[in-house]
Amino acid sequence: MSLHRYNSVFVLIFINSYAFGVSDAVNVTAPVSATTPQQAPSYVSPGSSAVVSPVVFKPAVEPAFSVALRSSFPEDLEVSEYCAELLRLFGQRYVAFVDCLVPAARPVKVCQNCFPEYHSLSEVFLNISSDQMGPGNVSCRDSILRSDRLMLVFLLNSNMDTIWQRSNCIQCVKDLSGPNNDTLYYLTLLNQTITCFEKYKQGNLTELCKNCKDAYKRLNDLYSRMEGNKTLCIDLEDAMNVTRKLWSKNFGCSIPREETIPVIAVSCFMLFLPIIFYLSSFLHSEQKKRKLIHPNRAKSYASLMNIQDKRS
Repeated sequence: MSLHRYNSVFVLIFINSYAFGVSDAVNVTAPVSATTPQQAPSYVSPGSSAVVSPVVFKPAVEPAFSVALRSSFPEDLEVSEYCAELLRLFGQRYVAFVDCLVPAARPVKVCQNCFPEYHSLSEVFLNISSDQMGPGNVSCRDSILRSDRLMLVFLLNSNMDTIWQRSNCIQCVKDLSGPNNDTLYYLTLLNQTITCFEKYKQGNLTELCKNCKDAYKRLNDLYSRMEGNKTLCIDLEDAMNVTRKLWSKNFGCSIPREETIPVIAVSCFMLFLPIIFYLSSFLHSEQKKRKLIHPNRAKSYASLMNIQDKRS
């Protein structure tokens, strides 16, 4: 047997011995347990009856401490029970106000429907932000409103105040007393107009324009006066916009304005004013020309008569 064949046999024996040793080591260090996670399929090495199992990595041991914040701080850093109760009450009334605002967004009825919730929310925030001491001589203004950079309670209340002020609800309602007299009268005329629309809209629209003209005109005139007095809120503005859209666009109605004739008269006068000015200027200049020419003619006529008298 040649040296080359001896070397090939030696290499084959070495590879088989190494594979057998590795398979034994893996089987010893990876025992099967009922709690072991599901493993990948085993791999059978060609030319060997041993089954090689994949290496199983166990999760790291849970840390002895948690990185989450503590559930409570020392008592001297926590808010008092009185302030915590005010904070809870503020959250409840804030949610109630938001629940009222969303359905009142379209058609807009923010001032009419949500003034009780806004008033209740304002009362709680006033107690939180007040300098007056509560039970146990405790003030909640610093602990709730000024204890952090975000000032979340103050920010939430400011957003609700902005909505209420931009809606001009103070022009229509007064705290818990409800809509004022002007608003109630406007709503009465609005209901009469809408009722008239509902009555005639299924028939001939010409009849609607004729029969509902007076009701719509009264409503429109009242709205114009309230707009001039700045006593409108967003509820009335939105209601009038919808009513005008129904009257003009949907029903195709119109109301002749009483001030049309004066406007036409003034426009015609302004149109003819330049013509009158130039005509009067022309006549005045012609009159001056006559006054200047007439004396010259008289003098020439007198001189001519004198010449004739001398010749005679």
